Amino acid sequence: PSALSPPQFLRRQQVLQLYRKILRAVRQVPAEADRQYLKDWARAEFRRNKDATEEDAIRMMITQGNMQLQELERTLKLAKS
Repeated sequence: PSALSPPQFLRRQQVLQLYRKILRAVRQVPAEADRQYLKDWARAEFRRNKDATEEDAIRMMITQGNMQLQELERTLKLAKS
């Protein structure tokens, strides 16, 4: 495979960072079944989009992923209070 250009490398880092953040947040879900479902869902989504190459589409997916992460974090915070 060819080397990534600097913008591609940075975008890849963003995607991996988002994936790790999502999996860390999922670990805090109290119910085992829900935790497993969310982990499987996240893996499937990232795998489904792993071959995406269009910059705008990738940026949009990262934005959507961050919004979903924030929603999960808000839900977890509400559940704890």
